[in-house]
Amino acid sequence: MKKLFLLLLLAAPVSAQSVTPNFTQGSMQSTTTTTIDIDRTIATEVYGGAYKAWSGTNVTPSGSIEDSATTFSVTTAGDPFQLEIVDRVAGVVETIDITETIEQTSTTTSLSVFSQ
Repeated sequence: MKKLFLLLLLAAPVSAQSVTPNFTQGSMQSTTTTTIDIDRTIATEVYGGAYKAWSGTNVTPSGSIEDSATTFSVTTAGDPFQLEIVDRVAGVVETIDITETIEQTSTTTSLSVFSQ
């Protein structure tokens, strides 16, 4: 039996075949989608210098507007009069806050074609 087994092993030759891929052309497609959400706040402060002014009709000042002791009197008694005094110290005049949301979606599709 051993001899028969050895004989069978020698009688049947073993051979391996290599497999090589063989293609002539192909393609590949890729799609990428990107989403971006940005929340931002823009804070702005407006600064101004010291400012003093007056305007009016039928009014006479007793001195310079810079003098804190200046008084105003009606020029012609009985006539209508108007007086406006603006006195602002230096510093922040206005504060502006802008809040916004930016949403962006982009899609990129690429196609690769290859051949041999």
